[in-house]
Amino acid sequence: MRLRALLETDALGLRLLGGEDELDRTVRGVMTTDLRDPSRYLSGGELVLTGLAWRRDADDSEPFVRILSGAGVAGLAAGEAELGAIPDDLVQACLRHRLPLFAVNESVAFATITEHVVRQVSGERAGDLAAVVDRHRRLMTSGPAGGGPEVVLDLLGSDLGLHAWVLSPTGRQIAGAGAPLPPGIGAALAGEHLSATRTGRRGPHRAVARGTTYSLFPIRNTGRGAAPASRDVRETVLSDWLLAVEADAGDWPAARLDLLQGVTQLIAVERDRRDAARTVRRRLAQEVLELVQTGAAPAEIAARLRVAAPVLLPGLGAAPHWQVVVARVEWGEEGAGAPGIEGGPVAQSLLEEILVDPGTAGPDSADRIAVAHTGDEAIALVPLPAVPEPEPEADGDTAPEEEGAAPADGTGGGLHADALLATVRGPLSAGLADDGRLTLGVSAAVHSAEGLRGALEEARHARRVAAARPGRVCAAGHHELASHVLLLPFVPDDVRRAFTARLLDPLRDYDRRHRAELIPTLEAFLDCDGSWTRCAGRLHLHVNTLRYRVGRIEQLTGRDLSRLEDKLDFFLALRMS
Repeated sequence: MRLRALLETDALGLRLLGGEDELDRTVRGVMTTDLRDPSRYLSGGELVLTGLAWRRDADDSEPFVRILSGAGVAGLAAGEAELGAIPDDLVQACLRHRLPLFAVNESVAFATITEHVVRQVSGERAGDLAAVVDRHRRLMTSGPAGGGPEVVLDLLGSDLGLHAWVLSPTGRQIAGAGAPLPPGIGAALAGEHLSATRTGRRGPHRAVARGTTYSLFPIRNTGRGAAPASRDVRETVLSDWLLAVEADAGDWPAARLDLLQGVTQLIAVERDRRDAARTVRRRLAQEVLELVQTGAAPAEIAARLRVAAPVLLPGLGAAPHWQVVVARVEWGEEGAGAPGIEGGPVAQSLLEEILVDPGTAGPDSADRIAVAHTGDEAIALVPLPAVPEPEPEADGDTAPEEEGAAPADGTGGGLHADALLATVRGPLSAGLADDGRLTLGVSAAVHSAEGLRGALEEARHARRVAAARPGRVCAAGHHELASHVLLLPFVPDDVRRAFTARLLDPLRDYDRRHRAELIPTLEAFLDCDGSWTRCAGRLHLHVNTLRYRVGRIEQLTGRDLSRLEDKLDFFLALRMS
């Protein structure tokens, strides 16, 4: 705003005492002070309000005005409440330094002037920012991006004092201005956003995290891959980005809300650009997947892998190892599916996000992940740099691994099922609500085309193990396929109930009637591998008391806990109960 506009507002009670030729100066802020030297608090362009408490005699005016002029303030407004008429020495000092001087009527509070200036300046800055947003949008839609969303987020901070971040549906920071969000806040905000979206509430959504209020604006995908507005929200809820602003938008004027909506549209353009760049990686994954599933020759699959490796791991010298990750998103009760919702594309977008290191920022951090989808299933081909061969020991005792072989642990430092979901389980559970499930399986690492088909089947089998577990978000890895846990989920429910009832119901009935603890004793005994001493110590019992309880268990069930077969039956019954 201009200084001239202040004189045109009667409610401010300002009277010009000098500086008529400088009234076109721009006011960028306002500050009230009675310090003799307020220079450290000035940045230029302010209207300075003072009650003149700093003035003790006529000689004080000159240095005070000189400091203001040197700081580049727009003007000075002095209150009449302290001294009555404004001293002539102050008027003369302002004339010498060409600093516009206003007298403030004693009936007008400085707070009234401050509020007016702040409101006017903020409104004009919002208008300027809106123009910048519009210009930036045109740049991004018609040609190369003009710096990405960070440019506009920087402007939100510098011109409107708003700290903002673009987050993925799992809470990973994609863009931001200034300091990143504290650990865990992004995931918490994403969960709040997904929960509100699933309930049908319109944005922005208000959320409070660790005492700080945020407003969450949805960023709708408006590009070529966008779903029509009439489609089910479940098709996009797990893939849409959001804009988190550190402020409460509940009391914002319509103009500012419109401005933030413009910012989200701009970021949606960047999102569309990012999705278009993923097309090559998706196509590579689709080609390899089709070859593997149709039983193509290993040589043909290997040729495709050689094409994919430089794209996914640029600059890699050796052929990488590969892991396969299979994901499935199902909607409806008991995974029955929701009519009209394609699970494959939803799982594909979600898997592309899950496989990104949660500590990695930026929209292009998934460049090394290729995900395809077939039916309701998404399949990721994840390259892992080959582990260098270990140097032989001096005495020759350590032999190097076979050339190109995967490490002995089968992981190659690769992906682990539990770790994949550790940081994203919370927000994704909120997005899945009470009618969605995500199940995920991870294969071991393989080093050749011959092993890729087995890795795919291994990942699919692991996903089925995960699907048999309770919970909205479940995962299983290849290491679980060599354990009894592989068998238990596939035991029919009626067989499971009959087996556990035959072995455990007599013990439960006895515990209930006699307030005994035969079931906990049995669990501890098996956990201690049948060791009387260790089990008695764990239960804080005398060994003779433990022997009595075990004898009672054997008497009630007709089993012998010294026999391996009976121990195994009890172990499985406890696991299935």
